[in-house]
Amino acid sequence: MRILIIEDDKDVASFIERGLEQAGYVVDRAETGKDGLFLATTESYDALIIDRMLPGVDGLTIVRTIRASDIHVPVLILSALDEVTDRVDGLKAGGDDYLVKPFAFVELQARIEALLRRQTTATDSELTMLEVADLKMDLLRRQVSRGGTNIDLQQREFLLLEYLMRHVGQVVTRTMLLEAVWGYHFDPQTNVIDVHMSRLRAKIDKDFDPPLLHTVRGAGYRLEVEKT
Repeated sequence: MRILIIEDDKDVASFIERGLEQAGYVVDRAETGKDGLFLATTESYDALIIDRMLPGVDGLTIVRTIRASDIHVPVLILSALDEVTDRVDGLKAGGDDYLVKPFAFVELQARIEALLRRQTTATDSELTMLEVADLKMDLLRRQVSRGGTNIDLQQREFLLLEYLMRHVGQVVTRTMLLEAVWGYHFDPQTNVIDVHMSRLRAKIDKDFDPPLLHTVRGAGYRLEVEKT
């Protein structure tokens, strides 16, 4: 899951980012309304966390703009303004929830999780179960199994496999994985993907047949049952 934080207070933004990453989310940040609006309308996110008072373009303008652009990603508005009229204005602008500062991170996380569940339920096209051959991933329960055998995955391994299963049969490049799973928009020049792929392959392929995770030399990886 990928979340965008649009917040000009660096301490608050770092606090939220750190907590969400520890919870397994991929997080992007923007410190101005202009930059946040650009990311929100050009990138794909599962949820947005938007401060109401931002330099340049304010939070409510961002929300109204993305809704006018037919972008229906869940939005949690953050604000120090706590009057009922302030909350109503935020919701009328297109926000899905409104959280008053200061707040406890556990409450923010709970609200984000509730928005994501609501989005999943409301969107008929949203899958809750991914399947490739006898490999199954339950997105709601965060469980993976193959041939009826449960497979225990670490958070990054789960995100990697989810991305591969959503792109079954396609060659997925290192750049795509770095952006989708780690939130990197550059190559950190490490073997982090190779290490995680090796661990993932050992868990989903080692004791099963046929192999599903394939390395495409010079290109990336592909998840599929290869035709004989």
